[in-house]
Amino acid sequence: MDLKDIAAVSGKSGLYKVLKPTRNGVILESIDEQKTKFIANANTRVSLLKEISIYTDGKEASVPLEDVFSRIFEKYGNTIDVSGKSTPAELQNFVESVVPDYDKEKVYQSDMKKLVVWFTTISTYFPERFTAPSSSENTSAEPSDAEVKEEAKAAKPKAKAAKEKAADKEEKEAKPKAKAAKKA
Repeated sequence: MDLKDIAAVSGKSGLYKVLKPTRNGVILESIDEQKTKFIANANTRVSLLKEISIYTDGKEASVPLEDVFSRIFEKYGNTIDVSGKSTPAELQNFVESVVPDYDKEKVYQSDMKKLVVWFTTISTYFPERFTAPSSSENTSAEPSDAEVKEEAKAAKPKAKAAKEKAADKEEKEAKPKAKAAKKA
């Protein structure tokens, strides 16, 4: 599951999977055991996680949430020792360990809680998100669509030859049986 398919809705807790767009909005499904669906209309503020980032003091103005999640996974794995109910000091220490140059004036306590809750939710319901190889490795390791089509074309003559071979074998086996039947 890619972060472009996961959304946060303003005024609602939790994360939502984007199912499909409608004329007036988008259909969302909650990422939890209940799998409740609803339509977020044009008045509802929906933010895709792919578009969210954390403000920093460094050269770059912000770090994309996807990079932050990758850093958390590299450092802590799928389970982290803080939660949304941790103390403010614990949350600050956690965020500082992952993004040392985060902007302390622009990144609020509520943002830190969301970061922890979102990472926990995604690692619980989509653990393959962090264990799957990155997209750059994917393209070099997996064949492209054109390569797959070429392999399929190459396989067709092989399959045809195998069928012909099987038919020849059946004919050869049928001849001795026919001779044995004539003798009897």
